[in-house]
Amino acid sequence: MKLDRYDKKILEVLQKDGRVNNQALADQIGLSPSPCLRRVRAMEEQGIISGYRAQLDPRKLDLTLTALVHIVMDQHTPERFDQFESAIQDIPEVVEYLLITGQSADYQLRVVVRDMDAYQHLLLNRLTLIPGVTGVHTSFVLRQRGHHSALPID
Repeated sequence: MKLDRYDKKILEVLQKDGRVNNQALADQIGLSPSPCLRRVRAMEEQGIISGYRAQLDPRKLDLTLTALVHIVMDQHTPERFDQFESAIQDIPEVVEYLLITGQSADYQLRVVVRDMDAYQHLLLNRLTLIPGVTGVHTSFVLRQRGHHSALPID
């Protein structure tokens, strides 16, 4: 699907406010409501818009510790990676995982937990027990600034 300027503007607005109603969205981008809604639905059907979700403040939920965890795997095979990723999806504290290159690790996880005790429990009772994990290196986030989930729309 080739995106025109209206589609791009729709995506920019929805990334800032996924709860905007169709009338307000149409007004902001300069279209009438019917074609605006058709464009949104087309982008949803194409998978360009993959979902809508609330963004939560972890600190307000007493999730005060964020860690970046580098995982080293014993084998570099698609089967081993699939097995690891399947296991990680069942751990709610892992909010993001990336298969990476350029480091001594294979994966980088972003983990959010209540405190150091919760991290220790996650590390010793979940992460290190996943088959194939041979090494773990953790960096703790001291301050998070400038985080946003919006993608650049060109």
